[in-house]
Formats: sequence, C-alpha cells, structure tokens
Amino acid sequence: MVMKFKTEVCLLSLAIALFVVSAFFYTYQMGTGSFSVFWTAFSYRGLALAFVGCGSVLTVTASVSFSKHDKELLSQV
Repeated sequence: MVMKFKTEVCLLSLAIALFVVSAFFYTYQMGTGSFSVFWTAFSYRGLALAFVGCGSVLTVTASVSFSKHDKELLSQV
C-alpha cells in the first residue's frame, strides 16, 4: 500500500508536532517545593514518552511509504 504524497507530508507534520509537544511535557515540572518527589514533580514524562512513540511510528510509516513510492517512480523511468 502506497500513500499519497499529501498523506505522507501530513504524517510527518503530525510527527513533528508530537515531538514538539512531547518536549514540552517532558520538561514540564509541576512544583519545586521541598516535598516534591522526582516522579511527582515530572508527572507528564510518561505522556511525553507515549507521544514520542507515536511520532516515531508515524515517521517510520511515512518514510517507508515514501521509499516505496520513490521505487515505483524510478521503475517507471
């Protein structure tokens, strides 16, 4: 299955947006009080890692589709 070029660009754009959002969530710190523990101070790190995983899957999907599309174009020439 080969996707259209617009779909591949949309997937890559969505992946970039997920990477940006995950960078924000990964570095966001809830509170810096003396009672804050490491895993509660950075409570959005799990969500950030999930976004990175989804972005990675989207990037791989778009690049595999593009490489198949590119091979088909080269075989027609």
